[in-house]
Amino acid sequence: MNINDLYDPEFRKLIKSKKPTIIIPVGSIEQHGTHLPISTDSDIVTEIASRLAKKCDFIVFPTISYGVSWEHEPLFNTSLKANNLRKILDDIIVSLRKNHIKKIFILNGHHGNLQVFAHMEKVANISTLSYWHFLNHEFDHAGFVETSLMLAISNKVKMKKAKKGLITKELSEKEKKRISKLSTKAGGFPKVTENGVWGNPTGATKKDGQRFLSEIVRNLAKECQS
Repeated sequence: MNINDLYDPEFRKLIKSKKPTIIIPVGSIEQHGTHLPISTDSDIVTEIASRLAKKCDFIVFPTISYGVSWEHEPLFNTSLKANNLRKILDDIIVSLRKNHIKKIFILNGHHGNLQVFAHMEKVANISTLSYWHFLNHEFDHAGFVETSLMLAISNKVKMKKAKKGLITKELSEKEKKRISKLSTKAGGFPKVTENGVWGNPTGATKKDGQRFLSEIVRNLAKECQS
């Protein structure tokens, strides 16, 4: 169920009778190579949240489309400071709890938001879920996985412009850790990927994206209902 389809009297009655579970998707606005739109993280997490809500009879709230993406400088990003994203989420949680809603999941669509969500779990006692943790495949940025997911949900993927980016498969564990750490710092991502792509999107397909979506939603549903 989508919050856009609900009206005040019915929603208050629903809260009293069923004690609904709320999902709040959070994405980002940032570069995703030359072939994916800058809204990719928000687009994917919105779709996954919608499917999860439908499967589990949850209520999905509007996506917070801005995240913490300073690591992509000087490539394009529109970012919130971590403390500001935390404050926004804090206010939303307080408001929901005043309305007697206790079951709340924050669904994350961007790696740079993780620090904020660690705070939410510790201080606000809120469950946060990063969707790629529910996928049995190495994740990427604008690579095979994200591109496949976007092919499954959008007509805005420009596959002719897709180019291979950073491939870590043959690097040593020490080098992988160094690169991973650098990529999370402000301006660090382009230093390790050059073209802003982590992985190889050239072999991505809509079929793979549909398979990934099914796996993610299935595993998320098990986690949320456990």
